[in-house]
Amino acid sequence: MKTGKTQISRQRRRITFELYAPEAREAFLVGEFNQWDCRAHPMKSNGNGVWTKRMLLPPGQFAYKFFVDSQWVADPHNERTRPDGFGSLNSVVNVLD
Repeated sequence: MKTGKTQISRQRRRITFELYAPEAREAFLVGEFNQWDCRAHPMKSNGNGVWTKRMLLPPGQFAYKFFVDSQWVADPHNERTRPDGFGSLNSVVNVLD
């Protein structure tokens, strides 16, 4: 049996995050999976206002938001939320085993 990164990578799931923000100049995916680093995961625009980012995430529940032109934006297409501790809500993604 192999352990370490090989075993962990098999458990990870590819998750695609998407945001429609046609006026945005830049967008980032930010959350518990990157220690809320606002620059760690830039999103790519398709040129028609849709920004996407694919991530490989381990099983679990993760809070996240988008950081769009220096403004925090919850995922408008995700009803799963929890308080962010600052009077707003974070979006939540559940990554299944």
